[in-house]
Amino acid sequence: MLHENAIAPDFVLTSDRGEEVRLSSFRGQKVVVYFYPKDDTPGCTTEACSFRDAYDLFLEKGAVVIGISPDPPTSHERFRAKYGLPFYLLSDPDHAVAEQYGAWGEKTIFGKKTEGILRSTFIVGEDGRVLKAFPKVTPEGHAQQVLEHL
Repeated sequence: MLHENAIAPDFVLTSDRGEEVRLSSFRGQKVVVYFYPKDDTPGCTTEACSFRDAYDLFLEKGAVVIGISPDPPTSHERFRAKYGLPFYLLSDPDHAVAEQYGAWGEKTIFGKKTEGILRSTFIVGEDGRVLKAFPKVTPEGHAQQVLEHL
């Protein structure tokens, strides 16, 4: 897991709109990067909608929100449209970016060990350094927790 004050690894990933999005293009702004397992599942929907509902507050604090999961851009597009999500959803199909951030690893689901996305969030500062890392995120109320640190 990336620690605070570490330089956030730059990435280029495809968005739900088919655009390539590069983290470094947001230098000079705060960026909330959150990793989630799968589009349109209960926990991921709760988390995404909490970021959506607080989106104007993130903008007021000068922050961009980016959600990343292994799902393809077409899945992200449907998820964004279904819930009116105003922020980027990026596809990390080989989970390379998640691995760089420490957001990929072993977890237990229904008593079975598997590898997958470790739900986590990072606030990246204007200079590209991690201001705050949130490992083992609980979806409900998480957006508010992130806002408090901005």
